[in-house]
Amino acid sequence: MKIGDKVRFLSEIGGGRVAGFQGKDIVLVEDEDGFQVPMRANEVVVIGEENYETQHIVEVKQQSKQNTSKEEEPADRPVTFKAQPEERKGGERLSAYLAFVPMDVKELSQTRFETYFVNDSNYYMRFTYLSSVGNSWQLRTTSEVEPNTKLYLEEFGREMLNDMERITVQILPYKREKPFLLKPTIDVQFRLDAVKFYKLHTFQQNDFFEQPALIYTLIENDRPMKPLVVSVDTLKEQMFQKSVGNQKLSRPLVTPARKEGDPIVIDLHADELLETTAGMNAADILNYQLDTFRKVLNEHAKKKGTKIVFIHGKGEGVLRQALINDLRYRFKNYTYQDASFQEYGYGATQVTIK
Repeated sequence: MKIGDKVRFLSEIGGGRVAGFQGKDIVLVEDEDGFQVPMRANEVVVIGEENYETQHIVEVKQQSKQNTSKEEEPADRPVTFKAQPEERKGGERLSAYLAFVPMDVKELSQTRFETYFVNDSNYYMRFTYLSSVGNSWQLRTTSEVEPNTKLYLEEFGREMLNDMERITVQILPYKREKPFLLKPTIDVQFRLDAVKFYKLHTFQQNDFFEQPALIYTLIENDRPMKPLVVSVDTLKEQMFQKSVGNQKLSRPLVTPARKEGDPIVIDLHADELLETTAGMNAADILNYQLDTFRKVLNEHAKKKGTKIVFIHGKGEGVLRQALINDLRYRFKNYTYQDASFQEYGYGATQVTIK
């Protein structure tokens, strides 16, 4: 029995043509009105072979029972064989990236974006992609990506950037059906800079996409970027530094070259100001951010008309409230306002020196 055969029901009046199969023993019979009626295979018979003698009906039912262990397959069933992914020279070292691609780079102010996971190695990668929700994390997607391929994850607009301020990607690399060198699992966390999604030069030509993209490195040549797990030696060094002077490793506060009239931009996120926050609690970090804020304002106190944008992020609003409090009582002569959303996204305050 196959698709297209004309059949008749054995136990009731009616029949039609075979339209398909469900499972092992269900036949879909399409009647004259186009309705598909599910019937057991042992309850239908192909017209031209029908024989209503009792002996023949018994033989048909016995034959149907013997066939229930064999799955009915359409004659045009697609081929399911899939060749193993090809490996490339140099692909034994892990490299993986998270890419953000504008859907219309010519309309950057209005376009939406697509997110891709790029696996540039000979290993399969099972991964999870998460974003922060306060002090917790939310799973955005989890999947497996084949060697030397890229995988589409999601589409989003700028209104979602506040929900993507902190990103974590966890990766488990392996190979199938062949021996391989065991690689450590990767756990990478980074801050997604919303400001970059408003600037055309952020999106660069690359080897993975035909159009420009913003690409974050997760691991490259077996070296993870910003690993969450601190090595024992690094931890010992940090503990020693704390014990001898409770000193913090800070990054130099360098303002990039800017055009005349453009505001100075200072990022107050802890991971931008400090190399490490080991041994620091939330109050220590907040005080350090405030010290940086005050230092910048004092350095520009005599430069009237200067505009300074402080990026503090949305978060829970603690840092922003602390800055506003300082501006109301310590720096009363300065004016302030929310910075341009188009230029800096949410979570930025612009101060004008008076």
